[in-house]
Amino acid sequence: MDNEISTQPHGMEDVEIQEWLESLDSVLESSGPEVAAEILERLRAHATVNGIDLPFSANTPYANTIPVRLQPLFPGDQELERRIKSLIRWNALAMVVRANRVEHNIGGHISTYASAATLYEVGFNHFFRARSDEFEGDTVYFQGHASPGMYARAFLEGRLSRQKLENFRRELKPGGGLSSYPHPWLMPDFWEFPTVSMGLSPLMAIYQARFTRYLEDRGMKPATDAKVWAFLGDGETDEPESLGAITLASREKLDNLIFVVNCNLQRLDGPVRGNGQIIQELESAFRGARWNVIKVLWGSEWDPIFERDTEGLLVKRMGELVDGEYQKLVVSSGAYVREHFFGSDPRLLQLVEPLPDEALRRLRLGGHDPRKVYAAYKAAVDHKGSPTVILARTIKGYGLGEAGEGKNVTHQQKKLNEDELREFRSRFGIPLNDVDCVEVPFYRPAEDSVEIQYLRARREALGGYVPKRSIRSKPLVADHDDLFKEFHEGSDGREVSTTMAFVGMLRKMLKDTEIGKLIVPIVPDEARTFGMESLFRTVGIYSSVGQRYEPVDVNTLLYYKEAKDGQILEEGITEAGSMASCIAAGTAYATHGINTIPFFIYYSMFGFQRIADFIWAAADMRMRGFLLGGTSGRTTLAGEGLQHQDGNSHVLALPVPNVKAYDPAFAYEIAVIIQDGIRRMYKDGESVLYYITVMNEPYAMPPMPSDVKEGILRGMYRFRPAANGKAKLRAQLFGSGAILNEVLRAQEILESKYGVAADVWSVTSYKELYNDGIESERWNRLHASEKARVPYVTKCLADAPGVLVAASDYLKTLPNMISKWMPRRLASLGTDGFGRSEGRASLREFFEVDSRFITLATLHELFVDGKVEHSVLDTAIKDLGINTDKPNPVIS
Repeated sequence: MDNEISTQPHGMEDVEIQEWLESLDSVLESSGPEVAAEILERLRAHATVNGIDLPFSANTPYANTIPVRLQPLFPGDQELERRIKSLIRWNALAMVVRANRVEHNIGGHISTYASAATLYEVGFNHFFRARSDEFEGDTVYFQGHASPGMYARAFLEGRLSRQKLENFRRELKPGGGLSSYPHPWLMPDFWEFPTVSMGLSPLMAIYQARFTRYLEDRGMKPATDAKVWAFLGDGETDEPESLGAITLASREKLDNLIFVVNCNLQRLDGPVRGNGQIIQELESAFRGARWNVIKVLWGSEWDPIFERDTEGLLVKRMGELVDGEYQKLVVSSGAYVREHFFGSDPRLLQLVEPLPDEALRRLRLGGHDPRKVYAAYKAAVDHKGSPTVILARTIKGYGLGEAGEGKNVTHQQKKLNEDELREFRSRFGIPLNDVDCVEVPFYRPAEDSVEIQYLRARREALGGYVPKRSIRSKPLVADHDDLFKEFHEGSDGREVSTTMAFVGMLRKMLKDTEIGKLIVPIVPDEARTFGMESLFRTVGIYSSVGQRYEPVDVNTLLYYKEAKDGQILEEGITEAGSMASCIAAGTAYATHGINTIPFFIYYSMFGFQRIADFIWAAADMRMRGFLLGGTSGRTTLAGEGLQHQDGNSHVLALPVPNVKAYDPAFAYEIAVIIQDGIRRMYKDGESVLYYITVMNEPYAMPPMPSDVKEGILRGMYRFRPAANGKAKLRAQLFGSGAILNEVLRAQEILESKYGVAADVWSVTSYKELYNDGIESERWNRLHASEKARVPYVTKCLADAPGVLVAASDYLKTLPNMISKWMPRRLASLGTDGFGRSEGRASLREFFEVDSRFITLATLHELFVDGKVEHSVLDTAIKDLGINTDKPNPVIS
């Protein structure tokens, strides 16, 4: 394996190897590790020059990175901290066991916190600094499955009541309860970041650390030594997002970032790398990405054994075993460890000859040794120039004994029998007798006990309690009417796309005295696609090192300008990374006390469809800001075809409760929506975020009609009434986004050729209409004796005569979901099916959403109602040039 010590070359005596090792020891003792490292590096270079092929390895031996001689003194009362940790272990276990006794299979996890307790407690007692008015504090992403431990600690701190713990995972009980995992939406004063959807928090942590530097470089906050800590499991690193951005962290020299990987060698069903070594694999990945890697593998009990091993045999043996073998050793007796680990070489057996079998069984791993963990954390916070990852060896289910310590079933462990509870009680010294113990009571020492006093003193020294979420930003003051006024006036016949209209608004917002500095434009390498290149010169693209080169287009007006105080976050081709930046900016009102306003614009197909889990996490953590789905719609993106054309995103936005989704057609609609969003999120402090789709199709923007603001925000308004309100044949046409202009053309065709007078409605948000409808239904169901509420859709159409036809650039289900509140049957046209590489006109014909098909649908509805003869349809099909034998776009 990569980390094995090389086998002895032919003809080379042991004494020769020993002489080289002793020479290195001498250099270390006399000149220190820096000189030793320089000698080794020069030897490697010299060997390469002389044609010696040295295979590359990013691995170091399977041993602790920090040797005993460099280990700092542990600053706390280790015995007292152990007692506190044991109480937290007990209460975390009690919480899960009691919950599952009351309600079978309510769930919960014991084993993750059991393995990570020392990793967390060293942090809580000595490193995690709280947020305050004077100091922004450290940012900590707690491993989601370890939440019972965080609750148990907060119980000892007096922050959570016994009743809250009793109602773990039963939040709807009287007095409230505790959410299963970290959820800021459910516990807005406690949790900051949702982390249990594995793989998301590592990436979010990287971009959070980078956003902190962004704020510092722009002068929006003072530079501090605050750290971003991310706790994750070794199995979690299989998620692509976990390691997907680690090169960004090193490239940006984010020495404010610390990953702690809990390497218990187990994922949910079995070993992470049963036939390999996950720790060595991770070390290679992180060292290759230029992170500072600290391995914490072996506890203090191993130090004397290492000291006796003058030949390096022990480290060599450690490098030979695969993780499946290590997992077996964890659950085996001391005699088994002696035979199968040390018994491979008589010299290894001699190293542990003085130790009884029980001592071998109890040799601790590094992640369970506070002294080793403290040394790693201290080295991490002191390190400069690159991010740090700590790879800590632990045992999953540590302390659960026969109930599941180190076993494959331990992740699902939720119950313990009486003997197992007593064993756990005794192992960790919980002051409960045999009778009380089996009832698994919560235990908290008296308020004046040394444990409680010490625990609180440590947190007071570190600024307060963690985790804790508080909003420290000041609300905006202005209404910004003047900022958006010009976009209410239309484009005076000039053709512009809604994307360009938005960019115009963005340009004005960036110049505003109150919000200009707060705007954070975010784009995944598509700024020119969205027409944002004009912002390069004015506000610059953020770079932590400025611009060290002269861009090839320096002599053009809109050259590519990077700057250390740049405002645009141009993230490269990564929607996930861009969304992580958006989350960091959209939660800065709580994390940093700064009301930054993110505007993240991207190809709409690659939003909810590609990074839906990040958007859900953003909603959970009460993110504020704007997601702009650019080049949206199935037919507006000419030529791009199946992969890029979006007919789904507004449907996919439906499940996220606090996302307000809009599909505006005109500049003034966008202006009204954005102004309202800024007010609601940053002045009134609402926990909502906005999704707005914008297109690249140019057309003249009309001026805003009077009295339509409410309709724009609530989801629909009558944009253009029929010219002949007394016509016998009437229709109500609904359009939105890119297809509204097709609806307007259909209105003209229907009136001029078929004598049908149609009103045209702009539907800006089917989701808002849907939410209003179901809320009205719910209220009426619960208040049957009171006057019934009328859905907004129903109100709007109360006096609207004729057939109903809706057309959008999205799935037909979008308008269909509000049809139940309409006065009559609704005919829906949409873009169900795969896209095509074509121009707009051909695409709209293919999906049957152009003006001709809208006209035909209207005439058909009139035919169904007996208002026209079928001959009218036959004539229309011929006149409109519609091919009745064309393929069905849904399945073709």
